[in-house]
Order: sequence, then C-alpha cells, then structure tokens
Amino acid sequence: MNDNESTQDAKPQAGKPKFERALGLIPATAINMTQMVGIGPFITIPVILTTMGGPQAMLGWILGAVLAMADGQIWAELGAAMPSSGGSYVYLREAYQYRTGKLVPFLFVWTTLLATPLTMSAGMIGISNYISYFVPSLTQLQLHLIAVGFTIITVALLYRRIGAIARITNFLWVGMIITVLMIVTAGLSHFNPHLAFDFPANAFSITPQFFIGLGAGMGISIYDYMGYFSTAYMGDEVKRPGRVIPLSIIISILAVAVIDLSINIITVGVVPWQEAAKSVTIGSLVLQRTWGSTAAIIMTLLIIITAFASGFTGLLAGSRLPYNAAKDGLFFKPFGALHKRMSFPHVSLLIMGLITAIGCFLNLQTLINTLVAASILVQFIGQIGALTILRSRQPKLRRPYREFLYPLCSLIALVGWIYIFFTSPSPSVPFAVGWVILGGVAYLIWAYFEKVWPFRPIEVHEAFLNAESQDGELEVPAELSSAD
Repeated sequence: MNDNESTQDAKPQAGKPKFERALGLIPATAINMTQMVGIGPFITIPVILTTMGGPQAMLGWILGAVLAMADGQIWAELGAAMPSSGGSYVYLREAYQYRTGKLVPFLFVWTTLLATPLTMSAGMIGISNYISYFVPSLTQLQLHLIAVGFTIITVALLYRRIGAIARITNFLWVGMIITVLMIVTAGLSHFNPHLAFDFPANAFSITPQFFIGLGAGMGISIYDYMGYFSTAYMGDEVKRPGRVIPLSIIISILAVAVIDLSINIITVGVVPWQEAAKSVTIGSLVLQRTWGSTAAIIMTLLIIITAFASGFTGLLAGSRLPYNAAKDGLFFKPFGALHKRMSFPHVSLLIMGLITAIGCFLNLQTLINTLVAASILVQFIGQIGALTILRSRQPKLRRPYREFLYPLCSLIALVGWIYIFFTSPSPSVPFAVGWVILGGVAYLIWAYFEKVWPFRPIEVHEAFLNAESQDGELEVPAELSSAD
C-alpha cells in the first residue's frame, strides 16, 4: 500500500447536504464482515452438502475463498483509486465510457436494483425460518409477515446519520463474533474427526459431474463471501479511503474464510453430513447436540441477530448505488436525493426497503440464482475489464493501492467467475442473459429520450483523473460528493 493515501475530505458546498466521513477501519471491516457472515453459512451448509454429496463441500469453500481474495484485489485497487458512493457503478462508468457511453453502468444498476434487495429478502426469510425453531406451528404466511417486519425494522434503524449507524454496526458485529465463537467452541468440544471427514466413495473422482458439482458448490460458497466489497459502495463515508477500503476488504475476506471453513468442518464433525444436509436450522441443531436445549435457544437468537446484521449492512451499502447513478443522470432522479438534515440517500433506502419487503413473499431460489448469474456477467467480469482498461486509459490515476501480482489475480478471478456462471443451475444462465438483453433494450429506450449514446456522440468525463487538491491529495469531485 502506498504512503500517498487520499483523504478525500472535500468541503461540502454551501446549502448542499454531503456524506459524512465517519467510518474508520474497524467499523468498515465490521460492515463487510457482518454482511459476509450474516445467515449465509447457517442456511447454505445443508445446500452445499447436498450439492457436492458430502464433506468434500469444504473444497468448494476453499476455492470460493481463493476467488473472493483474487476478486477482492480488484475491488481494493478500484475502491482506493475512486472512492465514491456506488462502487462498481463508478468503476464501470469510468472505464467503459470511452466506447459504450453509459450502457455498462446502466446494465449494472439494472441488475443490481433487484439483486441487492432480493438477496436481503433471502436473509429476512432465513430469520423467520429460524424463528420457527421456537414456534414450529407458524404458517407460511406468518413467516412471510415476520420477514417483512424485520425489513421494516432494518429500514427504520438505517434512517439516521452514518455516524450513528457506525455505532449500531459495531454492536451487531460483536453479536456476529459471539455467534461464531459459540458454534465453534461448542463444535470443538464434541468434534468427531471421523464424522467430519467421512467422505463417500469416489468423492474426489475426476468426472464431469464432479466439476459441475464443484462449480455449483463454489457458487453457493461465494454467496456466503459476498459482502467483502460493502465499504467500496460507501467510499464517500470512509475515512482515509485509500488505506481503509483495501484493508477492510482484505481483512474481512481472510477472517470470514477462516470462519466459514471452521463452521463447515465443525458442523459435519458434530452432525453426520447426511443428517445435516436435511436440516433447515443447522446452527441450532449443532448446539442442541452439544450443549443442550438452552444453548440451542441462545444460538438461535444469536443467528437471528447475525442475519439481521447482514440485512442491515446490505441495505446500508446497497442503497448508495441507485443514489450515485441518479446523480449521474443515469437513473430516476428521485433516487439522487440526500436527506437534508441527516445526509443519507433516503429515497433510495426506502425504495430498496420496499422491494426487500415484497421479496419476502417470493420463492427466491431460482430468482436469486439468476440474478447472481446476471451480476457475474455484468458486474464481476465487467469490473475485471474495467481495471485493465483504466490502467491503459488513465495511467496517471492516483492509485493508493494496486492489485497484488497484477494481472494474476485478475486472471484467477476471471476464470473463477466464468466457471461458476456456466456451472450454475440450467435456468439461471439463459434467464440471466435474457435479463441483461432486456436491460439493453431498456437502455436504448432511456438513451433515446435522454439524448445520449448511441443517439448522441459520447462525452468523456474522467472524473477522478484530474481531481487533485492543491496539497496533492486526491479530492472527490464536487459532482460526485453532493446531491444534485
């Protein structure tokens, strides 16, 4: 990491609300980790065990961690160089504007506006499922309504200044750490290595089915790692982003890789994998088998808190994306409003919260798989290209952090994302491609009325290249730092 870090503490323009830089390394890492851990491993362990057919599922988690770390290097470089609300949207906009105008960032917002809140919906549904541990008689409708209730609470807690949110996030992060420590400690106290490594016959046979299952397993594991980039979507609210954003990404990936792999191994070391694959409350089951009913009840409550924390940080980071796109004139204008008194994108937050609540009534499995595949196609693969394009097009761009062993990490990430994409369940790939094509049609309609490329010549604005203050430190351009 270079010493010439950027502080980007530009003065707000008079009369215009501006983001508050209040997130240091600890709360930034906490935001990433709470979003990453969430309820993921507590609902995906049975799925990945079923998908890969045994404890060899740990291989999927290991390769998922490798992919996350390689991709995290891309996020670290881009996030440090261009810290602004919007994350991938900003990077794609800056890189692809030379040839395709606003098409690529438009497609990214198109796929993400649904993907982010619906992913949060899955977490809220997971909360309601764990609540059914206490009340098994709950009907499906009641479970959906409980999920909606937690969504409303999440939005209400986010409806405040970022400084207050940082304190809430630290509290939720502590809850996540306690949850992990409890299940790891309980599992280790009754760990049976014969169960943990009870691989079925031909578990590692090199066959086409093995690689298809491994790809599907990696897709599930990468879902659990998703969130390592949350603070990149909040670049305007991070202190010393040139240092904090890369470190928060790297630390959170390493920590969660250890956490997820430990939980996976410990779980099948307590509960036979054949039984674990059929459980819908696997975290509670582990504590039930080790420390009894009281511990299982406490664990269930902690999982609910952890899942809530994940939804909290997911909506916190995700609501910044439509805001930044709207400021650019690329999305509906109301999304670009900041709350006049508390300086956060309240319209974006409320609308994404509404979509999350609606999603609580849906069957999300196929839909989320499809939207994740679409995100891979536009966001993750597109972002790898963006880093390479920007190194060529903007060699003088200040880069407080550079991708380690470039371009090796980019190549590893590219191969990993393509592998997951083409081994996704059969409906996902054609649906994802169809959704992106539909987004292209929507863009053409939007571009026609907005009079932008391809109906007008491309206008290039290198927003960060020349954004330097007199003291040589990078300063976020005014048009990226304040509401229209």
